Amino acid sequence: MASGVFEAEPFLKQLTTRPGVYQMYDRSGGLLYVGKAKNLKNRVTSYFRASGLSAKTMALVARIQDIQVTVTTTERDALLLEHNLIKEYHPPYNILLKDDKSYPYIYLSSEDKWPKLGFHRGPKRRKGEYFGPYPSAGAVRSTLHLMQKVFKVRQCEESYFRNRSRPCLQYQIGRCSGPCVGLVSDEDYQKQVENSALFLSGKSQKVMKRLADDMERAAEKLEFEKAAEYRDQLQRLQDVQASQGIEGSRGELDLLAVKQAHGQACVQVLFVREGRVLGSRTYYPATQLEEDESSVLDAFIPQFYLSGRQTIPQEIVVSHKPNFADLLADTLMEQSKRKVVLKTSVRDARARWLQLAKQTAESNLDSFLSGKQTMAGRLEALRRELDLEMSPTRMECFDISHSSGEATVASCVVFDSNGARKADYRKFNIDGITGGDDYAAMQQALERRYRRLSKGEGVLPDVLFIDGGKGQVSQAQQVLEQFELTTVKVVGVAKGTTRKAGFETLIDGDTGAETQLRGDNPALHLIQQIRDEAHRFAIGGHRGRRSKARKQSTLEGISGVGAKRRRDLLRHFGSIRGVENASVDEICKVDGVSATLAQSIYDHLHTVEQ
Repeated sequence: MASGVFEAEPFLKQLTTRPGVYQMYDRSGGLLYVGKAKNLKNRVTSYFRASGLSAKTMALVARIQDIQVTVTTTERDALLLEHNLIKEYHPPYNILLKDDKSYPYIYLSSEDKWPKLGFHRGPKRRKGEYFGPYPSAGAVRSTLHLMQKVFKVRQCEESYFRNRSRPCLQYQIGRCSGPCVGLVSDEDYQKQVENSALFLSGKSQKVMKRLADDMERAAEKLEFEKAAEYRDQLQRLQDVQASQGIEGSRGELDLLAVKQAHGQACVQVLFVREGRVLGSRTYYPATQLEEDESSVLDAFIPQFYLSGRQTIPQEIVVSHKPNFADLLADTLMEQSKRKVVLKTSVRDARARWLQLAKQTAESNLDSFLSGKQTMAGRLEALRRELDLEMSPTRMECFDISHSSGEATVASCVVFDSNGARKADYRKFNIDGITGGDDYAAMQQALERRYRRLSKGEGVLPDVLFIDGGKGQVSQAQQVLEQFELTTVKVVGVAKGTTRKAGFETLIDGDTGAETQLRGDNPALHLIQQIRDEAHRFAIGGHRGRRSKARKQSTLEGISGVGAKRRRDLLRHFGSIRGVENASVDEICKVDGVSATLAQSIYDHLHTVEQ
């Protein structure tokens, strides 16, 4: 591997414009990132432009020591090669799908005279048919339970089956046809096995047509009991289709919803087969670069479907359109040897299911970010970055929100090792300051908060985050010194020049030192999450106060004028405008209003008008 600084300019000059894969290496020869490109020259050049790169991409470029390229015939070949390299080497800056769980299947034996259905996980060594994979063991057991009711194919172990001299409980309750003691003919049993295989293959419509034909033939032969059995089977399948079906969905359908926040992504996959919802699975692909939702799907879809472990469905509905949607669809179609459609715009039932997947992804991501294991790692990273003796157990963050100085509100949010403690959140309505003076607003909010805490009314935080620069941090330091609360660590979170996530500057309240953390640092992700929550809470409080103020009567806030006198004034003059146009003498004529109070009302209304 070469030594020294990577010289991009001469490398880019000789780079080909053909499609291919590029691999970026660090000084020690470790593979940092693998990417594909329709035009290698244009794509690789984009990493070395003077501006517009995210913090995480800049961190990657700073570590590049060498770049190697592999030219391919087509962009599709580049996608497949990229997938194989990521799968083999797990580069740290690629989005990685970490899913080491083996998928469960339904197994239908073929070596037995009386084939059986069963749960299977692991290598497929036995002869027979394997149906799946299913998203979870629960989905397999639910399907096997349905198969017992509809087709009555045995699911018992071979040792149990061979030693039966009389039918078991499953036969008694109508969930097995009793082949162990000869209560069903070979022909009828094999027919049920065939129907089971068709149903599990997603061909339920064909099964239903078969059952309808069998029912009519049995009725024509006056075999009414057998016709009734076929009728009952047909009815059960129709009930399943009605209760679990998605309108217009025939064949295989997957719905993928992605949510990305604070350096972490969540992909929720909902599996539908022949109108039956088999279940869903949640994935948390590791991201290192500043990826949007479309880029996450660009990386997730090939790893998920090209691994050979997951069936490629006929239709994939996604919450965000991948950047390489057409390429992905063509590649999946080539791998599965059938047409594959990738959709983002859907209606009716599909739209409702996609919305459900989106909501689930958002909820699961929130839970993941506040999970104990995730929080523990982020808190430890924060401890190291802030040079604390122990990981913080309680953190507070303040933010100010107003509209041109109107209805100023300060927020205080609280986080601990379990995430947000919403019961401890506080809002402060700021009054008595010059409109738009954020320093004075911050000082007032901090004084009101920490005066109570200094008296033992509450729990002191280990770290106090201030959404602002050195001025706000200085205000916080002064307030804490005023109340002799020297154990609280103050950290300012100032937005960078681009005001984008990942470019924040941290300001140490003790030393004034400024630090910029790498965009993939877990400590920065935690700080961003806390800061964003304080911002959200402050905006909500400000909007509520502003709305209330605009609905409030101008008579409110006058000393000596309560609800009854406001009502009397409005009744006497007919409207607020009538009160405003009245003189002091006219106001005195209202029952219960003295000359002094009338003057106060007059002065208040006319001061407001100025």
